[in-house]
Amino acid sequence: MAQTLMTPGVYIEEKNAFPGSVVEVATAIPAFIGYTERASRNGKSLVNIPTRVTSFAEYLELFGGAFSPKFTLADAQAGDRHLITIGGSDKAINYKDNNLVYLFNCMRLFFSNGGGTCYIVSVGTYSGKDGMEIKKDDLLGTGKDANDKPIEGGLLKLVKELEPTMVVIPDAVALGEDSYEVYKQVLAHCAKMQNRVAILDIYDGYNSRDEGDDNVKIFREKIGTEYLSYAAAYYPWLETNIVQKGEVTFKNLDDSVVLSDILTEPRAQGLIEAFPKSEDDFKALMKTERPEISDEDLAAALPSYIKNKENNFHLGLLATSPTYSALLDELRAVMNLLPAAPAMAGIFTMVDNSRGVWKAPANVSLNSVVKPAVNITHDQQEDLNVNAVSGKSVNAIRTFPGVGTLVWGGRTLDGNSLDWRYINVRRTIIMLEQSIKLALRAYVFEPNDANTWVTLKSLITNFLVEKWKQGALAGSSPEDAFEVSIGLGSTMTALDILEGRMLITVKLAIVRPAEFIVVTFEQQMQKS
Repeated sequence: MAQTLMTPGVYIEEKNAFPGSVVEVATAIPAFIGYTERASRNGKSLVNIPTRVTSFAEYLELFGGAFSPKFTLADAQAGDRHLITIGGSDKAINYKDNNLVYLFNCMRLFFSNGGGTCYIVSVGTYSGKDGMEIKKDDLLGTGKDANDKPIEGGLLKLVKELEPTMVVIPDAVALGEDSYEVYKQVLAHCAKMQNRVAILDIYDGYNSRDEGDDNVKIFREKIGTEYLSYAAAYYPWLETNIVQKGEVTFKNLDDSVVLSDILTEPRAQGLIEAFPKSEDDFKALMKTERPEISDEDLAAALPSYIKNKENNFHLGLLATSPTYSALLDELRAVMNLLPAAPAMAGIFTMVDNSRGVWKAPANVSLNSVVKPAVNITHDQQEDLNVNAVSGKSVNAIRTFPGVGTLVWGGRTLDGNSLDWRYINVRRTIIMLEQSIKLALRAYVFEPNDANTWVTLKSLITNFLVEKWKQGALAGSSPEDAFEVSIGLGSTMTALDILEGRMLITVKLAIVRPAEFIVVTFEQQMQKS
């Protein structure tokens, strides 16, 4: 009795009739690490601060827009992917150095495919810059400042955040094969945290697998052998329609590209010749058109005047030069070639919200995707899905006639493991572990006796029964689906109790996807 009864009267004492409950943790909260246009809220910097956003509009407000890349033209070489014929010769379109920044367009791809709440870790800003060098130390948070002091940022900052359940680093692929060093650190991070998985891309994943330069083989060799069950990899990259026509203009061409040399149409040549070449030329033209304008008004109106003239020049070239239009379409195609991991983060979110984390995120169509960058056949996928040498499965994204582009794989990198072969099994176990862990925190330092054991067994059992009803656990009855054990002589010894250990054993039958459906047909004798 909590009260000391000394005065005559009627007293009320309330008792809890029901045990505590386990609340399912969120399963679809990806964390994106990369470079943004800006990173600030109310004037305070958000660089290297994990920031929770719930919509693309909020992302734009805090982190700004896209990086405007520059492109160069060079003589075509064997293996070049994006070509355009100019003056009778093929030219290859390439990003200018330090102009590969993927995060913004990948965020658009993420939200387009069902993405929602996520975390953004901006490791640098590109506002006002012509280029952005992608650095491994920035992404991992292992760099140093100007005073040679360690900078804690990037991946290291996520150690203190418990909510994210996925890690995606789209900009890592710009590091080339060094991206795999980043990925190994991400795998170790996920295994240490035990509450998240990584979604990985294959560097050069927009190219087919050549005998002498097999990008998937290189990935398997360089990703290592540790913590493979905490990641899923996807191949190939995706040709998307994220970047629209109006977002690409002549300003995306490097200064080394001379428009008058490549646009041979006479009317286009006239537009180019008449277009101002410098800011002073714009000022002189504006003075000619508006002679009464003062110097102060001219300085204030000049930026919008230049922007308007550039837009008219762009529209004029589109109307007069088919070469210019074809060139911009090819530039847009290069920008629309994106790694698949951000789209998969959106797919994970969509499937979790509509079906549950126990449903494999596969046999699902992709939005804002024209087609995979590489067309994979049934036979070509065999080695991707099941590899006897490395055991590292890579999930394929394929196009099927009359159906569209589908995710056609749901395995972790640990493809030979019977325990952790499927990504939905790993993520379901993470959800159950973290949900139960957080619920049991309230019972730390409670008496380690039979009353507490019964309470905890009831708490966990009630939660697992609910998950079994929802379809997360396999079995015709709860007894077939799971088993919870706790108690002296069952999971603990007297020494365990003396040392303050309360040991609970939970056995689970997680649902696994029907990856291979085999239908057998045979003829039988006529019966009538």
